[in-house]
Amino acid sequence: MSFTSTVKNEASKLETGKIEKIAELSAFLRNSAILDNGIKITTENASVARLVFNSLKELYGVIAKITVRQGYNYNKNYIYILEVGKEAEQIKKDLCLEEMVPSSYLIDDDASKRAYLRGLFLACGSVNDPKKSRYHLEFLVEHLEYAKFCSHLINEYGLNSKVLKRENKYMIYVKEAEKIGDFLRMIQAIQALFYYEDIRIYRDHKNMTNRLNNCEQANVDKIVETAMKQVKDIELIEEVAGLDLLDEKERVAAIYRLKYKEASLQELSEIISIETDEKITKSGLHHRFHKIKELANRIREKEKK
Repeated sequence: MSFTSTVKNEASKLETGKIEKIAELSAFLRNSAILDNGIKITTENASVARLVFNSLKELYGVIAKITVRQGYNYNKNYIYILEVGKEAEQIKKDLCLEEMVPSSYLIDDDASKRAYLRGLFLACGSVNDPKKSRYHLEFLVEHLEYAKFCSHLINEYGLNSKVLKRENKYMIYVKEAEKIGDFLRMIQAIQALFYYEDIRIYRDHKNMTNRLNNCEQANVDKIVETAMKQVKDIELIEEVAGLDLLDEKERVAAIYRLKYKEASLQELSEIISIETDEKITKSGLHHRFHKIKELANRIREKEKK
């Protein structure tokens, strides 16, 4: 079962009040029903089909005709078809199904807005499993004006949704991981939210660990690279004139660098301090190697001439 189906199964089983059911049913039928000669809904999700059937019965006293067929896809999932005949016109009018955007009375409070967005998701929403490489929540709708309306409604909750044309439809999408989690919380898919957040936190922790490891490796590479340059400077001086060309402090630093070629400045300063009983700081050692580098560069310049 896909993560989208898991979310829809949970969201369609919530216990809600009549006002919320009206908003939810309006959004669902607006985006999934065929409205010619009545109302016809087709879905592969049994839980969603049950929700629509019960909502129609509770709100309008309508017993929708149900047909169950086996699909033709490779999974051969069952397809649930619900049909409403003569009562359809009143339902269409009450739920603003033939208007470009619903009337404000359908979403005049927070609970109704959340219910409307839940119905929107049940009808035309999908969300990627957080185990996959990217976070993505989307809704596909028919008209640009309606897409902008839905995006605005979603963004009332700070989810930063955007609208994009996709072939002959319009996609409202959310990409930010935390915002997608907020949407799941908003539609009250709590178990799906727990799963989503567990995976998201694990992925974030893993990514942070990788970044820290990469950063640490880069620092190690930099330390080794710097040490090798110091070794080359010292070897050049030793080859040309010997280490006696250096003063006492620089010569000590050079000898220990040749002995501990891959040690960091901090490590080397501690080794020298312990073995010579003379305290030398990382900064002091850096200054000595700077003097050695200047001497090596003068030798190189002289050799070029």
